[in-house]
Amino acid sequence: MKECNQCGKCCIKYGDGDLAATQEEIDLWELFNPDIFEYVKDGKIWFDPETKQQLTYCPFLEVMPKKDPASQNKYTCRIYHDRPEDCRHYPTEINEMVRDECEMIEAVDLNNTTKAQKHLDHIMKLSRPPSSR
Repeated sequence: MKECNQCGKCCIKYGDGDLAATQEEIDLWELFNPDIFEYVKDGKIWFDPETKQQLTYCPFLEVMPKKDPASQNKYTCRIYHDRPEDCRHYPTEINEMVRDECEMIEAVDLNNTTKAQKHLDHIMKLSRPPSSR
């Protein structure tokens, strides 16, 4: 499994209303990060602060400046340290990464998904809550 190359596929795919935030996260944003909280509506995230319409993208995902104009876009998260748990915990399963066309997956991972899952669990252990597996 490769390291994340910041392709942004996961953030682009799930940034359009497929994410949730806990009430605790929302409460903390309201108190300490009003610039994030303004994108919350009725306990749901990523709404336009002016129109109150659901956004079709994460408002905090940014394309990084390119050194080489021919290179692939790379993305960064402006709220990385305050991002929702849904973002922190992704990816959780190899089949999820395959479905989402994650660029971390290699052919060897597909040949031995059990080993690949163990590797994924190891590299993500600090980002996830304790599992019941």
